[in-house]
Amino acid sequence: MGEVPGARAGLDRLGRALRAQLVELIDDLTPGADLGLLLLDEPKVVDWHDPLRYSYSAVFRGERRDGVGAADAASRSADLLGRAGWDVSGPWQESDGTCVLTAHRDGTLIEVTTGEHPTVLYRGQTAARALREPEDHRWPEPVRTPGTLSPGYVLCYECDGLGACDCCGGRGWVPDEPSGRRRCPQCATRRVCPICRGEGQLAVSQLTSYQLGYYPELGR
Repeated sequence: MGEVPGARAGLDRLGRALRAQLVELIDDLTPGADLGLLLLDEPKVVDWHDPLRYSYSAVFRGERRDGVGAADAASRSADLLGRAGWDVSGPWQESDGTCVLTAHRDGTLIEVTTGEHPTVLYRGQTAARALREPEDHRWPEPVRTPGTLSPGYVLCYECDGLGACDCCGGRGWVPDEPSGRRRCPQCATRRVCPICRGEGQLAVSQLTSYQLGYYPELGR
């Protein structure tokens, strides 16, 4: 599974563009805010389908200037974003007086929320990008076969010598909708068989009475 050429650089550009737009909004609507707190450190997975898709996101709070109401601040942000080429929805006012607007551009989202209190909440998220090619997962080869058992051992009754978790094939996750994947319920992301713990075999001398039931050929 190789990297998609130029994907990370393109996502980084989207992150820088998002931050620059948020800075412009923050400076205008909530001047004096500490922009050092506006962090877009590392992209995070937002879509767990294969291939994983990543985006940058940010949340920031500032305080409106005295005398500027929620509706005025929301209208001002809509005007600024509209002139910058964003597709703006709102602002609309909710029953509690909160004003909200959203803006989209090339898959990137900005949301501005403000209300009775002077706080303005900014949320931003870039378009999602796949950074690696789809995974070509192949079922692993068994770590043990009848011909490679250690003396006094039998193949694990759970994985039949695979060693890896036979539910997820050693990936630690299983496909699931709508999220794309979920933690493997059998190995709980440990990737190996929970019975033999990756060995593919079990010592006959340590089998419990219950486990012996899987091996009638042992005559016990």
